[in-house]
Amino acid sequence: MQQSILAIFPHPDDESFVSAGTLIHHVKNGDMVTLVCATLGQMGRRMGKPFFATRETLPHVREKELRQACHIIGIHDLRLWKMQDKMLQFRDKMYLAGSVLQVILETEPAIIYTFYPKHGVHPDHDALSAATISAVEQLPLTKRPIVFGAAITKNRYEILGKPTIEMDVSDVFREKVSALKAHKSQTSHIVDQLNAVTANQLNGIKQIPEAYIKEKYWVYDFGTDSVS
Repeated sequence: MQQSILAIFPHPDDESFVSAGTLIHHVKNGDMVTLVCATLGQMGRRMGKPFFATRETLPHVREKELRQACHIIGIHDLRLWKMQDKMLQFRDKMYLAGSVLQVILETEPAIIYTFYPKHGVHPDHDALSAATISAVEQLPLTKRPIVFGAAITKNRYEILGKPTIEMDVSDVFREKVSALKAHKSQTSHIVDQLNAVTANQLNGIKQIPEAYIKEKYWVYDFGTDSVS
């Protein structure tokens, strides 16, 4: 049965690092995937290696890279909000949640992928994931999608326990790496690593970092968890 899937992330490349394999699986299953990218990552520190972007050109570069990654993943519905990078935590919380809610009401997703609140490390990650939870809380219980949160803090296992689900994405490993490579300005410093793990996979070598073949999520429990 075809489902509507919504991924909500602050920056170009978040979707590829966190959920590329999972989203590719959804596309292959015939699901309709919508991606919200709140900013263009215009304040990112990386400009490519060697440098090929500047502070002025970086927003345009990263938008182009994101569109290429979406093409690889199979995402046709990309929502670019173009908000200011590194400033989401200072946006009005009701406005941010309202923006998320509008997309939810339009797309009616069965599942939402985002960062897990308070476990996104970056302030933008936590601000947008908290807004996502606030938006879902405005829906009737019977209308709420499942929220899968990716936690990347060092103490995530101590605080959250084991992941609710570990997606095996080894079968779409090369597509995930290709999506990451599309974000050249942000991943060119690890391209040698990406090429090495791809070569290992092609040669049947098992020395592939788990992050490239497993995507882990914790289901947000609206009964016990809190974003406040």
